[in-house]
Amino acid sequence: MKHLPKHLRPRWRYLAVGIEAWPDADVDRRAFQRALWFAAGNLLGDVGSAALDSSLLHFRFDDSEGDAVVRVRRDAVEQCRAALAAIDEVDGQPVGLRIRGTSGTVRACEEKYIRRPPERSKERTVAFADTERPAVVRGDRIDVVDSDGRVGATALDIRDN
Repeated sequence: MKHLPKHLRPRWRYLAVGIEAWPDADVDRRAFQRALWFAAGNLLGDVGSAALDSSLLHFRFDDSEGDAVVRVRRDAVEQCRAALAAIDEVDGQPVGLRIRGTSGTVRACEEKYIRRPPERSKERTVAFADTERPAVVRGDRIDVVDSDGRVGATALDIRDN
């Protein structure tokens, strides 16, 4: 079978996506891809989801943070951004997604938006809601363990001990 001429081949764009979750969350590649497909299908329908032709090319998730590179057709970037915005959990784990940027090649996408030193987390005891509670601190973000689960806080919400 012959290849299509260059002017007839599909044109792609690559979206760099930042992923953030609770410290004990475990998100894998397959579950993220499935969440993307379901979000696109629910938002755009079967025909719109097929027109996106989105696929996950790169995925990394460890220590409650990660990143991904999503390939999408050039004329459907905005629809893919909307589908990614509709994802609030992956495999039952709540996640936050941030689109860092869009690029025309995978290499440019990874060099521009993905490469950065990982932010280390540490566990501390903090004063939150008038009691001492365990917390995981990552930069300026603090995840406090509460009786109902986890609560996201900032440095203004706690007192150091």
